[in-house]
Amino acid sequence: MSRAIMIQGTGSNVGKSMLVAGLCRAARERGLSVAPFKPQNMSNNAAVTVDGGEIGRAQALQALAAGLEPHTDMNPVLLKPESDVGSQVIVQGKRLTTARAREYYALKPQLMGAVLESFHRLKAAHDLVIVEGAGSPAEINLRPGDIANMGFARAADVPVILCGDIDRGGVIAQIKGTQAVIDPEDAALIAGFIINKFRGDPTLFDDGYKMIEQLTGWRGFGTAPWFAEAWKLPAEDALDIATPKRATGLHVVCLRLSRIANFDDLDPLAQEPGVRLTMLPAGEAIPGDADVVIIPGSKSTRGDLSFLRAQGWDVDLQAHLRRGGQVLGICGGYQMLGQTVADPEGIEGPPGTDAGLGLLDVTTTMTPDKALTNVTATYGNHQIRGYEIHIGQTDGPDRARPFAHIADQPEGARSPDGRVTGSYLHGLFRDDAFRAAWLAQHNTQSTTTYDADVQTTLDALATHLENCLDVTDLLNTAR
Repeated sequence: MSRAIMIQGTGSNVGKSMLVAGLCRAARERGLSVAPFKPQNMSNNAAVTVDGGEIGRAQALQALAAGLEPHTDMNPVLLKPESDVGSQVIVQGKRLTTARAREYYALKPQLMGAVLESFHRLKAAHDLVIVEGAGSPAEINLRPGDIANMGFARAADVPVILCGDIDRGGVIAQIKGTQAVIDPEDAALIAGFIINKFRGDPTLFDDGYKMIEQLTGWRGFGTAPWFAEAWKLPAEDALDIATPKRATGLHVVCLRLSRIANFDDLDPLAQEPGVRLTMLPAGEAIPGDADVVIIPGSKSTRGDLSFLRAQGWDVDLQAHLRRGGQVLGICGGYQMLGQTVADPEGIEGPPGTDAGLGLLDVTTTMTPDKALTNVTATYGNHQIRGYEIHIGQTDGPDRARPFAHIADQPEGARSPDGRVTGSYLHGLFRDDAFRAAWLAQHNTQSTTTYDADVQTTLDALATHLENCLDVTDLLNTAR
């Protein structure tokens, strides 16, 4: 009989996504058919699914851990912030609407049907579904109409394991406090707790662990030490991108836009010993020793074009090119490089047209239809795998010098001197052959095998959890 269990957290960023990924791999290694599920996610870092939709990047990683292709049922509601107050609402992989926060709260009860439909399809197809919550059930102001935490758990009758983050301090209060504020019927679904991200000797917390058991009446499933290799796995939050400190190497600078999207494009470069990657925050100038500046994807191209100018990065880019540097724009970054970005229908905000950076002779017009597809492209003599996830069409004279070809059709554009390049293709640097060829053009050798390294790290994560948690009892708690 198919079963399910849910990992909720005492707050955001306590390690839920990583725990679910590791447990999916551990369950798979035990011979179970396992699938990940997150009812509602908020992220601009999305993955294209096998059924032609999009889900959060964390669920795509969890699917990889489970040995599955990403599917829209794994994350039926995805919120993609377009501004400080509004988000695009993706339901079962497709855009439903753009809603402000208050509008979305009114919409949530209508979404539970889609959430449960996706969950039950997964549950019928697999031995085990491991569900990830969002934020914290202690946010009781959000409990009415909740589809992400206890609202879902109650509707689907799924037992919950509560994860606390000891690294941020106050973990006893995190767990006991959650029990104290949530509804007693919600609390009855919690089967136990996990202490996560412990640095040092975990036995030093033995007394605190027992106190939590005594205070809550819940059983503990173990204390998980800090997993040092986590930085090698794709990050869902731009602030979590690991950039090892290196004094030398090809200096690649990525502009950290306010609505940066699909920034895990940069993860493989961060792991190359010959690359020094800088994720440049707002307010800092583009370093004078930068070799390549990358303008990444954005959920709001015109909004982030204005943000880019506000940092003075448009002026810095001109100076960077005068010094002989190169610029690569990916997706929204590609659109910004052109002469204009037009949004006549107001798809990403108020209707209008903005001047681009003028570094490529192309123009972009936003269109309602979104490109969502995995692609194989030709780059020189290499076949490369990537994906497209964007709205808008781009054309102009510099398209005569394409970045690559897809089914013999030109993709992307280059400037006449070849130092400015734009492309709609995400995931390029994950492709070992492309990354090696691109780095070779910059006199840098590739020494990593990215996808294989991710698989190895997932294996190590599963072993890590098996060594510190009672995984057998935890999985047996599922029903």
